[in-house]
Amino acid sequence: MTTTAALPRRRFLLSAAALTLPALPRPALAQTPWPDRPIRVIVPFGAGTSTDIMTRLVTPRMSQELGQPIVIENRTGAGGVVGSELVAKSPPDGYNLCMGSIASHSVNASLMPRLPYDVLRDFTPVSLVTNAPNLLVVGPQVPANNLQEFLAWARTQRGGASYASAGNGTSSHLAGELLKQRTGVPLEHVPYRSGAQALTDIIAGQVAMTVYQVTAVLPFVRDGKMRALATTSARRLEWTPEVPTVEEQGVRPFDVAAWHGLFAPANLPEPVLGRIYRALTVALNDPELRPRLNEQGLEPVGLSPAEFRPWLEADIAKWREVVRAGNIRPD
Repeated sequence: MTTTAALPRRRFLLSAAALTLPALPRPALAQTPWPDRPIRVIVPFGAGTSTDIMTRLVTPRMSQELGQPIVIENRTGAGGVVGSELVAKSPPDGYNLCMGSIASHSVNASLMPRLPYDVLRDFTPVSLVTNAPNLLVVGPQVPANNLQEFLAWARTQRGGASYASAGNGTSSHLAGELLKQRTGVPLEHVPYRSGAQALTDIIAGQVAMTVYQVTAVLPFVRDGKMRALATTSARRLEWTPEVPTVEEQGVRPFDVAAWHGLFAPANLPEPVLGRIYRALTVALNDPELRPRLNEQGLEPVGLSPAEFRPWLEADIAKWREVVRAGNIRPD
């Protein structure tokens, strides 16, 4: 899961040829031999994570477009640092890419003072690929049907209302901290080692609230075991169009979602960058891919390299301030 800066309100609904791309001379693209061998995409998280699943859904169509196999390799460790560092220190030839996330390429910059790479210096941002939106949910024992009712109730609780997360520094933690900072309402963070355990305790009434990925909590909401009070993204979700956003309910600015983005080493030649971005564009426009991503709680987004870098800069700056103000430390 995770939080973000405001996304441009568009999706991949255009043909690949119609999208805005970096200025790349057509002859240069024709002359480059890239790619002439398999491409490796490092996933800095484990098999079965949302980053891993998304990468395995998107890359087969990219491979078809590029005419070369794409090999996915999971290199886990240190919250995404190990695999990300491997790509940051690889040659900038387009054969080693990283499918990063809000954790590895945004939040870690604030949580880890000795991070062995600088995201903006050591990577070429290719594109924001998918967004994993979240819902703010409470257990059935909480007497609130909307966000403002929850905030009013939280003010009456000794020590503040409790909120669960999947661990210190995770997007669910940062979302709760951002809500606390934006409203001044006392909220007590309760970190868990897994999101599944956090959800179990929400249902059991041990914790009042959490912010979590929509597809994970939606079955419990529909069964009446949880109540969805708000969407944390800037717009309502296609899964739950009846649930208003946090901003619609008076708390702004507030735009929080986990995200995944494709990165290459710094100084990647522009013709190669253009080829990778075009292949990703074709994949995300594939009509068969979107419903498969939606089943995983993912929205295809897509930003050009020129758009992705300033968006990333804003996201890093936002979470740096939240981490500083909340004095947040990693586990």
